[in-house]
Amino acid sequence: MIFNNSTEAFEYYYDYIMKNGKKLNNTLFIQNVGFYIKNPLDNLITTSWRKWSKKYADTEWNWYLTGDLDPTPVAALAKIWNTIRDENGLVQSNYGYQWRRNNQLEKVIEILKKDNFTRKASVSFYDGKEIDNYKYDTICTYSINFNLYDSKLNMSVLMRSNDLVYGFCNDQYCFSKLQEIVAKSLKVEIGWYFHFANNLHIYNKHFNLK
Repeated sequence: MIFNNSTEAFEYYYDYIMKNGKKLNNTLFIQNVGFYIKNPLDNLITTSWRKWSKKYADTEWNWYLTGDLDPTPVAALAKIWNTIRDENGLVQSNYGYQWRRNNQLEKVIEILKKDNFTRKASVSFYDGKEIDNYKYDTICTYSINFNLYDSKLNMSVLMRSNDLVYGFCNDQYCFSKLQEIVAKSLKVEIGWYFHFANNLHIYNKHFNLK
């Protein structure tokens, strides 16, 4: 599937999952879903009944930029973060912390500068070797891969699990801003954004949003 922007993707998959999703615990879900967004920076969810909050999305993005595992800034707007704190009050799902580890993002940019055709420009998040750290908070994203084609920066996001209503809407906003940072570092235009989820789902509480 190819969509012009994130709103088109959200609305399509909301209807599709509500009609075709399989029931599991408190969700309807579909598996192994991949699609392209042609204009990644058209990333505001404008669907009226979704009532998406740019304020929250910006708060989450700015928290990622700090690399701080203390979720207090986002927990002030979304209390679910308080439920997944560990014994020290921290979480694993600050993506900025993860892409800073071993300077992953910086190395990706340097790799792309040296070799425009590299297939090694990847940042990893979820790590099965660290599964003991995920007792309270399990990272939802496997990796982000960057590629340069026709002098444009393309990005592929691979997700383990993705809640369509909250997760996708906020994740795509933050990831597209990361794509923008990398593109500016390389002084190239932004290309497409490919989003893949092993499990894309809607929670029961979001079944009647429309």
